Amino acid sequence: MHSAVLLIEFGSIILGLGLLGRFAGRFRLSPIPLYLLAGLAFGEGGLLPLGASEEFVATGAEIGVILLLLMLGLEYTASDLVSNLKTHYPSGLVDCALNALPGAAVALLLGWGPVAAVVLAGVTWISSSGVIAKVLGDLGRVGNRETPVILSVLVLEDLAMAVYLPIVTALVAGAGLLAGSLTLAIALGAAGLVLFLALRYGRVISRFVSSDDPEKLLLVVLGLTILVAGVAQQLQVSAAVGAFLVGIALSGEVAEGAHTLLSPLRDLFAAVFFVFFGLHTDPSSIPPVLLPALGLAVVTALTKIATGYWAARRAGISVKGRWRAGGALVARGEFSIVIAGLAVSAGIEPSLGPLATAYVLILVVLGPLTARYTEPVATWWSRRRESPRGTAETTPRTKEADAPVAD
Repeated sequence: MHSAVLLIEFGSIILGLGLLGRFAGRFRLSPIPLYLLAGLAFGEGGLLPLGASEEFVATGAEIGVILLLLMLGLEYTASDLVSNLKTHYPSGLVDCALNALPGAAVALLLGWGPVAAVVLAGVTWISSSGVIAKVLGDLGRVGNRETPVILSVLVLEDLAMAVYLPIVTALVAGAGLLAGSLTLAIALGAAGLVLFLALRYGRVISRFVSSDDPEKLLLVVLGLTILVAGVAQQLQVSAAVGAFLVGIALSGEVAEGAHTLLSPLRDLFAAVFFVFFGLHTDPSSIPPVLLPALGLAVVTALTKIATGYWAARRAGISVKGRWRAGGALVARGEFSIVIAGLAVSAGIEPSLGPLATAYVLILVVLGPLTARYTEPVATWWSRRRESPRGTAETTPRTKEADAPVAD
């Protein structure tokens, strides 16, 4: 009987997610807000709380995080990461300073303590690579001059996750200074080792994993990823970091083939992850933190725009391209929820989960709008400021031109 109820509940969840995804696609919106709202509806305090399938959904959610980071790693080669780090690290530092500090400051002002401050700093810092990539494609800006700048900022954020996630994992687990330092050292050592092996022996690793049979390639890559993620978690390093490093180690045709095969699985389990996060957030806990979430969303939307503008200006992009770069970086999404989920699972601060949910809901909706309209609004505002001066300068010339010429 329990098995039947589990199948009914989980089947209903998957079907509902599919319908929500189709609805969002029809209006060219990100489905993430709808997935979060679905979780809120079926979680504690929701319209129809689930029971039998919760444990199964939790496992699916963990796989979703692993696949999100694996697919992210497959997007980059080790040489790309090293090159971006050398060229664009000032933009990454500015990005971190402008967008992480507001989150940390709000957590401290609310009296949540230093651990929650570090977590909320990550929530407000990391942009949503998935949402931004989709928006750039929908707007036809993939070939624009400012797009490499946007991608460079995202790459640096993703690389920073390999350092940040072990720190957060150690902090929320209550590890002391020695244990936390050891965890960070292991993570940095593993990241450095993987980058070295990928640069020197990337072809050998890819050849070992490679297979002409899609089924075998899928099983080997997925099994290797989950195994490495489990080992990483056992060492108190984030499982997500382990998956990210596996993605970096693979390159060439193997990475392309794995990306194609795993994309549907990533989308499925990532959707389950967002539902799982919503399931553990009581809808009645959101209204008390809605005002701080809204204020934080407005501030960090502006700081992201400033980040993109500064990075594009440093790369020699035109003014219009700078505004487009800034507006494109506003969206937060999957990684903000991943970071908040670590704190929620550890019971760090009860209000952190609701605030992160509201924050992501606001910015994942606002992000595509700022990507589309930041540059036109900035151009309109610039012309409006200059128009009185321009009118004052052209009016005398007009009068002189119209005046009769003396004989």
